[in-house]
Amino acid sequence: MLDAFTKVVSQADARGEYVSNAQIDALSAMVRDGSKRMDAVNRITSNASAIVTNAARSLFDTQPQLIAPGGNAYTSRRMAACLRDMDIILRYVTYAIFTGDASVLDDRCLNGLRETYLALGVPGNSVGESVNKMKEAAIAIANDRNGITQGDCSALMAEISTYFDRAAAAVG
Repeated sequence: MLDAFTKVVSQADARGEYVSNAQIDALSAMVRDGSKRMDAVNRITSNASAIVTNAARSLFDTQPQLIAPGGNAYTSRRMAACLRDMDIILRYVTYAIFTGDASVLDDRCLNGLRETYLALGVPGNSVGESVNKMKEAAIAIANDRNGITQGDCSALMAEISTYFDRAAAAVG
């Protein structure tokens, strides 16, 4: 897992080059917006349980066959596994947001997840839909303007969206 700074330096070192002005500018912007990034992570983390629970409820409302007898989330044990997986995905998305880099999400969460779900018979499209529902809730919470560092957060919200999209695509 590399943070944005380490990644830039590692890539420049591998090429035998100096860090470019464009890279320095991008990292400066990341530092400048660091409080917004930490506010977003804090808000998502503080509301993680509600985000996961509400996303699961919404998913099961639109796909009731998942919780019907024989469904992939039928029985409390399977339901708990679904909620656990959603929570893990959300947690790794927050790590990516915090570091400004998706490698931790890819390396520690998403790589091989689709294959695991296929082997277990878990419907990837349903998992992808649950990730999209978490995305909607997380962005609404992170983008709430009350009690956070003021300023334009559109780039950060777009970045956050890409991490959720990456997770949804990996499982769906």
